[in-house]
Amino acid sequence: MDYGYKKQLNTPYVEAVKKTKAGLAEEGFGILTEIDVKTTLKKKLNVEYDNYIILGACNPPFAYKALQAEKEIGLLLPCNVIVYEDGGKVFASAILPTVAMGMVDQPGLADIAAKVEEKLKKVIAKL
Repeated sequence: MDYGYKKQLNTPYVEAVKKTKAGLAEEGFGILTEIDVKTTLKKKLNVEYDNYIILGACNPPFAYKALQAEKEIGLLLPCNVIVYEDGGKVFASAILPTVAMGMVDQPGLADIAAKVEEKLKKVIAKL
């Protein structure tokens, strides 16, 4: 099952992260969390890993609507967007909210998830 929208980028990792953050901001998303997986794994496990960042993106108006429709939806928020290197190539990927929220049987969430997904796909596509 595909649960993310992914694109290979033709930019260096650091620039890809900056462009991803800028694209998210253009679409109304703020970054609530930022996890540098490479640094965390080195610190906690003393292992080497490729550049990899997890951005916890939130669009407040949509998050508020989702929380109004389903109090427990916070378990699936924020929307994660990742930028990483693999085999010398750089990729960006965003969660597909329609898939993630599809497991919740709440009619009001489907429309919200579709609108958020459209915005996230737009961010990735423009990179």
